[in-house]
Amino acid sequence: MEIGARLKEAREAKNISLESLQESTKIQKRYLVAIEEGNMKILPGKFYARAFIKEYANAVGLDPDELLEEYKEEVPKTEEQEEVQYTRMQRTKRAGNSEKSNSNSSILPTIITIVLVIGILFAAWYFIQQSMGNNNSNNTQNEDDEEIIITNPENSQDNASENEEDQSNEDESSTGDDAEQEGSNAEEQEENQPDPTFSVVEEGTGSTPRSTVALDNAGEEVTATLEAENDTWLLVESEDGETFFQEGMFTSDQSPLEIDMSGKERIFFKIGNASHLTITINGVEMEYPVDANAKVRQDIWLEINQETE
Repeated sequence: MEIGARLKEAREAKNISLESLQESTKIQKRYLVAIEEGNMKILPGKFYARAFIKEYANAVGLDPDELLEEYKEEVPKTEEQEEVQYTRMQRTKRAGNSEKSNSNSSILPTIITIVLVIGILFAAWYFIQQSMGNNNSNNTQNEDDEEIIITNPENSQDNASENEEDQSNEDESSTGDDAEQEGSNAEEQEENQPDPTFSVVEEGTGSTPRSTVALDNAGEEVTATLEAENDTWLLVESEDGETFFQEGMFTSDQSPLEIDMSGKERIFFKIGNASHLTITINGVEMEYPVDANAKVRQDIWLEINQETE
């Protein structure tokens, strides 16, 4: 028995009409008939063939995973596409981590050089001050012939050591206060930063709605987290042409997927099964402009604003 006949038999056994099945699964009747007749070429694509069969099986009380495994030779396969996509994403992540590491390594030598220059300038200033003080003492001794000044070299050396210790303690105290103040200012800025918010700019219409959503108060760092309950078709790219997820199947095994979108103004999402995909940006979940259960196929433009307009 073919998979279409198996599904039809289960539907008729439960006395479910094609019209009722269309209402419960949101799959057009002509696609349901095509599945029962084994005419998979009529379906929109390989992903939709597997997704429609799963929905049909659930609606008539069959286990979709067991059914697909039993008739795997009949159902279109997409495993090779998934494997290629997963490999590309891993390369993208490794390249991003390498660039960040190189950036941090290039900054560290510059900081060390600045600290050393400041230390050298301070030491030169201190010795100049000491030298000027000794010259003034010698001039006073020559001008006063009647007064004899006896300088104890040991006491002078002890005083100089005490001065160095006092100056060092003052510098350490000042540096500690500056660091504490900088940390306090950074904490205040984080507390005053409002939470990111989503708003619908334009709600799409039609069988494949294309909507526009704005993300306000995004901040300088923008990280999106994508989680899939089941397989869904996906494409994620920026307006300037950078691809974050090559168009293909996104599975639950690849979840959660984190994407760094910092510095981007507009991001495009092409989603094949919106009801099974959750998109969270900077810890806030994005609600679909159109009901994901009513329209599983959606296109969304995300406009990223660092501050509220």
